[in-house]
Amino acid sequence: MATIFSPSAILSSSSNTTPSSPKPPSKSQLTIPPPKTALTNLTTTLTATALATTILTTSTPPSLAAVSPSNYFIYYGTAASAANYGGYGGNSDKKASAEYIYDVPDGWKERLVSKVEKGTNGTDSEFYNPKKKQEKEYLTYLAGFRQLAPKDVVLNNLALSDVSLQDLIASADSVTSTERQDGNGQVYYDYEIQGLGAHSLISVTCANNKLYAHFVNAPAPEWNRDQDALRHLHQSFKTVG
Repeated sequence: MATIFSPSAILSSSSNTTPSSPKPPSKSQLTIPPPKTALTNLTTTLTATALATTILTTSTPPSLAAVSPSNYFIYYGTAASAANYGGYGGNSDKKASAEYIYDVPDGWKERLVSKVEKGTNGTDSEFYNPKKKQEKEYLTYLAGFRQLAPKDVVLNNLALSDVSLQDLIASADSVTSTERQDGNGQVYYDYEIQGLGAHSLISVTCANNKLYAHFVNAPAPEWNRDQDALRHLHQSFKTVG
């Protein structure tokens, strides 16, 4: 930033010099005052510069937590069986064979799901915040479901294979559930579980003869800080194909 000089500082050198002996001006010497236009332009320039400096130094920078589409990338999930895990024996192009999608924040890491885990509790994909691994989103699926059971039955069945979900429900301050339909008439159940130390958002739907459950979990401090972004992740889940 250019330094702003005071007009008095510029003219101080001439005003502080003491003349050796004052002489009356001769008839040919004239004292010419500075043109009014020059003074006006100088004053205007200094005022504008000072105003710009004030704006730049006092403006509040935008929040780094602001949510925009560039903060996420789309994950394409295949919900493939354990035998076809990783593309072996099936289509390895996830985008072409995707059965569901959801958004993932830039910078989050993917946890590799083992074949054993996929075959036992149906976990298909998981991403987490490397700065706080308990802040995460993941998807599980179960085959053989043509339609959703009542909302309370679905949540209880999910908890049977998820000990962390059981503990969260048991200690929850509140558990709410809603039902919605997308543009194609597909039904989704949305659950919000609020506990003293953690928060969870769950979205469940049936398609392709499977039940899909998408989870977004966070400890209370991270939930309070990232609530808008975490709700975006929850709302981004949908089945495709």
